[in-house]
Amino acid sequence: MRVRTSVTIDEAVLRAIDKATTRGRSRSRVIEEAARDFLARRTAAAREARDLAILNRNAAVLNREMDDVLSYLSRLRTTSDSPNHEKNA
Repeated sequence: MRVRTSVTIDEAVLRAIDKATTRGRSRSRVIEEAARDFLARRTAAAREARDLAILNRNAAVLNREMDDVLSYLSRLRTTSDSPNHEKNA
């Protein structure tokens, strides 16, 4: 449902909006698209901030797990590079 509203904006902004209008794209449409884009970016930023907070809270555990994995892989590589290790052909 569309509703009519009134807003007060800077004159230079209004001129820029008017330049972005076309025959099939009204001033209202330009403003609505801009507002939707802004709100989508804001939602994404909030989601990213929550994700970062989760990662930061769990960083110590995640880093220990990664150190363990890298240590294991390093030992595997050292073992497979040894001259006594049989390689599959």
